[in-house]
Parts: sequence; C-alpha cells; structure tokens
Amino acid sequence: MTSTTHRWRTIDIVIASVIAVAFGVIFWAWNTVWATTEAAFAFFPPAQTVIYGVWLIPAVLGGLIIRKPGAALYTETVAAVVSALLGSQWGAPVILQGLIQGLGAELVFAALFYRNFKLPVAILAGALTGVGAAIYDFVRYTAGTDLWSYRIPYALITVISGAVLAGIGSWALVRALAPTGVLDRFEAGRERASV
Repeated sequence: MTSTTHRWRTIDIVIASVIAVAFGVIFWAWNTVWATTEAAFAFFPPAQTVIYGVWLIPAVLGGLIIRKPGAALYTETVAAVVSALLGSQWGAPVILQGLIQGLGAELVFAALFYRNFKLPVAILAGALTGVGAAIYDFVRYTAGTDLWSYRIPYALITVISGAVLAGIGSWALVRALAPTGVLDRFEAGRERASV
C-alpha cells in the first residue's frame, strides 16, 4: 500500500535515529547489567531472559511513534549498530541480531497496514520481537544446550519479556510522552490514551 502518509519525513528520520542512538547507548550499558546478573540466575539460567526485553524496546517504540514502514526495523537495527560500535561484548553479530529482532515488530505493524497502534498490537509486536531474539539465540548462543530444560524455557521467557518490557513498556512510554508535547509532530502525540 503506497501512500504519502507512509513516506518518511525528515522529522521521522531524526526521531527514529535519536531513539536508536539513545537505545544503542542503553544497550551498551544493559550488556553490563546482563553480565553482572548471571550469578543471580544461576539457579535457573534461562530465567535471566526475564530482563531481555530491554534490548527489544526500540523496535516497538520506533514503530509506535513513527508509524511508517521500516520504523521498527530501522530503530532496532541502528540501536544494535551503535551498541556494536560502543564495544558490545558480543561484537558485530549483534547487528544481525538487531535486524532479526526489529523484523519481528515490523511484521506485526505491516500485517495491520500501519494503522493500529493500540496496546494489544504493542504487546504482539514485543512478543514477536522476542520470538526473533529467541530464534537468533537458538542458532548463535544456546545451540549446545538442552532443548527442553534450557532452550524452550529461554524462548518462552524471552517472548514474555518482549511482550511486557518492549510491548507494554513502549506503549506506556508513548502514553507518558504524549502529554509533554514532544510527540506533537506525530499521530502518537495527538492521540489520547486509547487501548
């Protein structure tokens, strides 16, 4: 569906980039949080993915604010690039990971023709971003672990974390920012709290 409303404006590019860069820095810091919390989850290592959703926020947040094709994919991928450039302990492969994660949210927004941005859609976008993360991790990081005792719980908790932290969290952040006026140039800023 080609429409002038789906064309990116300069402000869309700027705000998507600001979101991406800000979260790239947050990712870089969150990598340290992840490393330092490993011991806290030694009782059941897959449970650590309860905090995974922070890495998935830009995809959902970018999609909810920009509301244009490619926004979720762009913000998540650029955030991953920034994280890699800042020295992510996982190196350049996080760029591909960001691309796959961003694709999850992008597919949800695209399936709804970039017309529905309510809470259930944000939750679904966060969950599907978590699915992308889990699939990538299955291949890259958890391939040698047991399917039923590690990989399946890891995936399920990642998807739930994506739904809650990235989905509900991003939706709540947009709702909190809208009254401040910073989103007035976007439809997200002109809407009043709708579920």
